[in-house]
Amino acid sequence: MRIALGIEYDGQAFSGWQWQKGKLTVQGAVEDALSRVAAESIRVICAGRTDAGVHALEQVVHFDTKVYRKPYSWLMGTNTALPEDVRILWVQETPEDFHARYSAIARFYRYVILNRPMKSALFRRQLTWHFHPLNEKAMQEAANNLIGEHDFSSFRAQDCQSKSPMRRMHFIHVRRENDRVIIELCANAFLHHMVRNIVGVLMEVGSGKQRPDWAAEVLGARDRKCAGVTAPADGLYLGGVYYPPHFGLPRHPIFDYLPEDASRYTPSESE
Repeated sequence: MRIALGIEYDGQAFSGWQWQKGKLTVQGAVEDALSRVAAESIRVICAGRTDAGVHALEQVVHFDTKVYRKPYSWLMGTNTALPEDVRILWVQETPEDFHARYSAIARFYRYVILNRPMKSALFRRQLTWHFHPLNEKAMQEAANNLIGEHDFSSFRAQDCQSKSPMRRMHFIHVRRENDRVIIELCANAFLHHMVRNIVGVLMEVGSGKQRPDWAAEVLGARDRKCAGVTAPADGLYLGGVYYPPHFGLPRHPIFDYLPEDASRYTPSESE
C-alpha cells in the first residue's frame, strides 16, 4: 500500500531534509522512525526538499510498504520514535498513483521577519531579525511584479539543478502582525533558494534602499547577480502542499486563494 504523511519540523538542528551520510537530516529521522514501526526498511519521497535550518508547518511525503498498520499505529508509533523537533501530523492511505512530489499542484512557503530594534531571546532560529523598519505596503507593491508565469533565473541559486527556470507564481501576500512581517508565497513549484532570494529583494524595498519596481527589473534581468542578498534560512517555513481533491488529503486554507486554472501549471517530472 502507499501511505502519505503530513510532517511538521523545526529545522534548526538538521542539515536539511535530504538524507546525507554522516549528517542529521529530517529524512533520515523520519525513515528511521517509520522503519521501527514497520519492522522493515522504509524510504520516503517528499513534496519538496528544504535546506539546512528551514522549517516545515506541513511537509508531505509518501512511502510504499507491504506491512499493515492502522493509521493510528503509524501516527503514534512513529512520533514515539522521532526526536521532539519532528512530528507526524496526519497519516492517510492513498491510491498507488499518488506521488508526493509529482502529484502536487501548488506549494506555499511562509517567511517570518521580526522587525524591531532587539533580537528575540525566545525565537532565535525560528524567524529572521531585521532591525530597520520595513514598509510592508511597499514590499507588497514590489511582490505584485512577480505574480504570473516568469523566468525566475534572477532568483535561483547558482547550483540549482532544475532544467527550467520557468515557474508560475500564484500569489504573494505581505502583511504585518505587530512587530512581525509575514510573507506568504504560493507557486506551482520553487527553484533552489527562490523564496529566500525573493524575500531578500522585498526586504531591500521594505527598507527603502530600492523602489518597488526594482523587483520587476531584477526579474527581467534573468541574472542572479542583479537580485542582491539571499535572506537567511531562519524564518522560512514550507507551509503546505496542495493536491488534486480526489486524493482526499488535508488542505491548508491558504489554497482558497489559488486560481481555478492552477492545475494547468503543474510542473512536469523533468523540472
